[in-house]
Amino acid sequence: MRSRFRNLLFSAVLMGYCAVSVQAQKLVIADQDASGPGGSDMASLLVFLQSPKVKLLGITVVTGDGWRDEEVAHALRLLEIVGRTDIKVYPGAAFPLVRTQEWTRLNDQLNGKVTWMGAWRESNHTAWDQVPSLDEGPPTTKAADEDAAHFMVRMVHEYPHQVTIYGAGPLTNIALATRLDPHFAELAEQLVIMGGSLSPRTDAREWINLPRHEFNFWFDPEAANIVLNAGWKKITVTTIDASIQTRLTGVLTALGGSKSIAARYLVQYAKHNNTSSYAWDELAAATWLDPAITVHEREVYMDVNLTRGPGYGNTLTWSDFDKPLLSHQMVHAQIDVDAHRLEHDLIELYTAPTPGSHDAKPLPTP
Repeated sequence: MRSRFRNLLFSAVLMGYCAVSVQAQKLVIADQDASGPGGSDMASLLVFLQSPKVKLLGITVVTGDGWRDEEVAHALRLLEIVGRTDIKVYPGAAFPLVRTQEWTRLNDQLNGKVTWMGAWRESNHTAWDQVPSLDEGPPTTKAADEDAAHFMVRMVHEYPHQVTIYGAGPLTNIALATRLDPHFAELAEQLVIMGGSLSPRTDAREWINLPRHEFNFWFDPEAANIVLNAGWKKITVTTIDASIQTRLTGVLTALGGSKSIAARYLVQYAKHNNTSSYAWDELAAATWLDPAITVHEREVYMDVNLTRGPGYGNTLTWSDFDKPLLSHQMVHAQIDVDAHRLEHDLIELYTAPTPGSHDAKPLPTP
């Protein structure tokens, strides 16, 4: 009897410990334009996949840097490689709400060219519903049947006030979820965005004459407008100003000798010698886990220019003394960062074993 009691007590303690461990994890949905392999989009997903502090509820995919269907394939393949096929990929919007590729290319001729057009770049000859041959090999798993917006709404109702919505691509999926359920934003814990630009200190041609231009807001301005004005409890925005203070060269060099799946994936597919390999999305993801990466932030009211002209899609900001009489949301705009702390955090994450990994697929031979 005593032995049975001890076993029951041990089982109860173990179950309680597991429950506490799960509750202690931070819940997140990663809404991503998952171009790949390697690159900032995949590296940011690895931040969540590699952290034992995170429960990644799902990956929702939106057209941005690449077309949605190809991005879905890259995300599925990443999950196979690291052995996390228990996490599902949810296809989202294939196109922005209003902006079209044809109009954008005509507008370029009238108002000046845009440096980066993502899926709409002239060098991309893949149709929106085609999946080309992938460097990392084709996935054998399939995307979820549920679409991104309905999945996000379902999750915030299942875990009210616990789920962070992480948006590191155009905000179309999050805007659709917001319109689908007016309670969506208020039921989330917070919104974390990689987007927007204020006054980056750079000579890079993409921003030197257009300091308020940023791709994620620019690609779907109407979606960004909807999302930024929804009823979130907190919005944190990693701006261009912050991202261009970072480099991935040191991280990739440090990963060279690591045997972890994540490190070997990044070493094989990330660009090593690209001096402009900024930590775009990784910075937003890592700062969510480690807020001390932020050295300086600005609290501003933020929106997006919807006027069809040269400034269409540009970031708009105000302070209390000059904001318009509209219900704009205050955001925490990340401006200055501790690049060394970020580098340390990323190296630590990427060189660790992948939590929960099972049946990982080997990387293809380069």
